[in-house]
Amino acid sequence: MSHDPARVAETKSWFVKAASDLRAATHELTAVPPLTDDIVFHAQQAAEKAMKGYLSWHDQPFRRTHDLAEVGCLCTAIDATLEPLLRRAESLTVYAWAFRYPGDAEAPSVEESQAALAVAREVVDSFLARLPADIGA
Repeated sequence: MSHDPARVAETKSWFVKAASDLRAATHELTAVPPLTDDIVFHAQQAAEKAMKGYLSWHDQPFRRTHDLAEVGCLCTAIDATLEPLLRRAESLTVYAWAFRYPGDAEAPSVEESQAALAVAREVVDSFLARLPADIGA
């Protein structure tokens, strides 16, 4: 079955960006010391972009927000089986801003960063598995 090329392109663009965030976070783990504040930021961004890509595929409008609980609720309205994963992903929301400016909280640990990245990868993979193969980044 053929899909609307514009819908495929829009959805794919979200997942290309999500893949780039995962790649950046993975690369930042190799720095000495690892750039943990950037890793968690990119993890949050990857999860957010995957969710928004999924919503785009389903023509579901969403606000400009980094709140993964809000975006996740829109996704679970489409597929309720996503709820347990998206509940775990909600914890990534704070990483959109928590470490972005001087004087903010102490950088997360390497273990916290790795855990955030693992959740983000799971989110991206779970959404890609629910979309046509030609969406994969």
